[in-house]
Amino acid sequence: MHLKKINLHTESFPTTDHYPFNLDILRKTKSLSFTKPICFFVGENGSGKSTLLRALSTACGYYIWQGARRLPAHNNPYEDLLYRYLEVEWSDGRVPGSFFASELFKHFTRVLDEWARDDPGLFEYFGGSSLAECSHGQSHMAFFRSRFQRKGLYLLDEPENALSPRHQIELLRLLRATAAAGHAQFIIASHSPILLSLPEAEILTFNTLPAAETSYEETDYFTVYKDFFDNRENYLR
Repeated sequence: MHLKKINLHTESFPTTDHYPFNLDILRKTKSLSFTKPICFFVGENGSGKSTLLRALSTACGYYIWQGARRLPAHNNPYEDLLYRYLEVEWSDGRVPGSFFASELFKHFTRVLDEWARDDPGLFEYFGGSSLAECSHGQSHMAFFRSRFQRKGLYLLDEPENALSPRHQIELLRLLRATAAAGHAQFIIASHSPILLSLPEAEILTFNTLPAAETSYEETDYFTVYKDFFDNRENYLR
């Protein structure tokens, strides 16, 4: 375990009218503790799990690979400031780490190709070929297999997005083996009932105020999928 706790200084939030400081989950959750090497954030779209994960990455000093951002029609000066109100508690000092999100991964692969023009050996870390030449899911798995060998804290935002069910099972096994090795910790925002089934993981739901631990069988992902497969004819009417 590398990261043991996040404290949210809600009393110092600069506003309660603007995103992300207007999210109830962030205003009502004072802290989150981590007791296992794999923790899942779950919740409905817009519940705040990915927002907190990105702010945590910045608070930990991890770079987020993203291309040039276009200015929106309505500028929100508070959008990227949540990290300033997070206090990170380490178990034994800060460790290296990274942030992963499927929609940002293509930018990383382009940067990697540019670096490899001067150092083609970089591809050896990812199976010997450019990640841009693989399918989306294959490139994700090549990256995970390489990156997770290193000691660190890994923040993953919906890593299942580009993965088939078989690749999700492969990632599930990789997460389990890596966590058991003892050098890595994972905090993962996910909608995947396959990944969430990992018995050694803890699950924090953002569907309650404040965020709280829940069981796999109590998540919407388990109950909705189970009911659908048990009663799919009813859903098709």
